[in-house]
Amino acid sequence: MPTRPRGVFVMSPYARRMAFPPSVTRRLENLVDIDTSTLVTDFEQPGVESVLRDADLLVTGWGCPPLDDHILDLTPRLRLIAHSAGSVKHHITDAVWRRGIAVSSAAEANAEPVAEYTRAMILLACKRVLAQAREYPSRGWPGEAHRVDAGYVERTIGVIGASRIGRRVIELLRPWRVRILLADPYVTPEQATELGVESVSVDDLCRQSDVVTVHAPELPETHHLINDARLAAMPDSAVLINTARGSLVDTEALVRHCETGRISAVLDVTDPEPLPTGHRLFELPNVTVTPHLAGAQGTEIALLGDYAVDEIERYLAGSPLRGGVTADGLARMA
Repeated sequence: MPTRPRGVFVMSPYARRMAFPPSVTRRLENLVDIDTSTLVTDFEQPGVESVLRDADLLVTGWGCPPLDDHILDLTPRLRLIAHSAGSVKHHITDAVWRRGIAVSSAAEANAEPVAEYTRAMILLACKRVLAQAREYPSRGWPGEAHRVDAGYVERTIGVIGASRIGRRVIELLRPWRVRILLADPYVTPEQATELGVESVSVDDLCRQSDVVTVHAPELPETHHLINDARLAAMPDSAVLINTARGSLVDTEALVRHCETGRISAVLDVTDPEPLPTGHRLFELPNVTVTPHLAGAQGTEIALLGDYAVDEIERYLAGSPLRGGVTADGLARMA
């Protein structure tokens, strides 16, 4: 690769604007030759072939189209794809791996906002804040006689999936006086001990946890991981939090269980997504649905661009990629 490699932005205009504000763009320009006025959003747009022909690296983001054999034939010099967002499943194809192109994801940077959202929702769930806020207008001031049994101390929090986000949630919960259970088939009991958690099965986790928070990847074997039986096993007043993927939870079963008022849910992802207008989950007083916003939002998105620039710097220096993605690892990622 030449001393000054050439890069190309391939993402949506929104992603370009938010992930690469002037300060981050300047860092990138110090490393590579990149025309900051050129943005590829569609590989069919005029002039794209000449833009890609001399590219040594692609800086991708939300909205990047799939990089198949046809597109990669147009990029004979391509050696690195630095993704300034989380999942790369939407644009990384088998053709990328066959050609030995390095791939990096900023999933680690995106994990922090998701973990912070999760920690906040766990605290709100344990204190029954969301439910009591809804009841306040109709029930009025509760008084001592009607105070609910709430609070996080001595609660059991069940974490499903020791992903980047799952592990960060565990770290954030560690100072709290809570018991943490972990269900992950790839984590040994010894590794669980190092994390400061108890390793259990998903079934045992659901039976014992006051809050169940889902951080597993979307795979065929995790489809409806939280099913009718596991929802039924959750203790009375338990709360399910899902910031992973909507398909991990059986939506119809969740609606049935929440309709009884026995359990509650906080959902940042749903199946389907988005939910259709008037869906029952919107109407249930014990269910909070947010529009897939746990990840980087607003000024947080610049963290993803910064991470991508860091990865480019590492790659050019010959250092290992911190957010490197492999074909085998991709199968277990969100």
